[in-house]
Amino acid sequence: MRRESPLTHSITNNVVPNFTANALLALGAAPAMVDIVGEAGLFAAVAGGMLINLGTPTPEQRGAIREAVAGATASGTPWVLDPVAIGSLPIRTELAHEVAQARPTAIRGNASEILALAGAGSGGRGVDSADSPDSAAPAALSLARRFGSVVAVSGPEDLITDGSVVVRVANGHELLTRVTGGGCALGAVIAAFLAVRGERSALEAVVAAHAVYGVAAEHAASRAEGPGSFAAHFLDALANVTPDEAAAAARIETAS
Repeated sequence: MRRESPLTHSITNNVVPNFTANALLALGAAPAMVDIVGEAGLFAAVAGGMLINLGTPTPEQRGAIREAVAGATASGTPWVLDPVAIGSLPIRTELAHEVAQARPTAIRGNASEILALAGAGSGGRGVDSADSPDSAAPAALSLARRFGSVVAVSGPEDLITDGSVVVRVANGHELLTRVTGGGCALGAVIAAFLAVRGERSALEAVVAAHAVYGVAAEHAASRAEGPGSFAAHFLDALANVTPDEAAAAARIETAS
């Protein structure tokens, strides 16, 4: 990541661009937020990785998302779909089902979002999940097999699958849920890890992204006095965590 500094294209919701860009910069990636119709598709084609986050899908952004997905598909750019708050909200739900047909490299969301995308649930309370990762495991497996995607279900213990192998990552901290963009930025970090995975599988890249992100959150929480100081410490932790530290602290379990 730090050696290659992958150009990471994020079309994301209007609450989180600053935090997302700072998280990417801290890790060593190069962020760009290009969500303009007429440019998004062109940029997706030259980016190393891309995030599509459906948090605030305005009419302009919906057009840019469609362009970007087409550009990434044509060029082979790995991309991540984050179907924020789908299920009960019709515009984003329809859009999520539409762009998922383009077979994202990875899909990440909370349990309610994953269930809704699989057609097995009606969504949570906005961005808050009403379901557990374990309850969404069959939906995650189904989506992974249907679209050839790695599916990550966030929760106290993240569940990640490529449709055959199921991996659980137990790193992280509750303070991530009290900072705007804590989950959304993870989608961009996954895209950056996918961009530099080389010969490694997409599953390995997604697991690594979750582990590094979670370890950094734990380091930050050990120094923080609350959400405000946590956000600053978290960026520092992302910038300072080493591969050896992440590997030593990662709590990962794999089952097939």
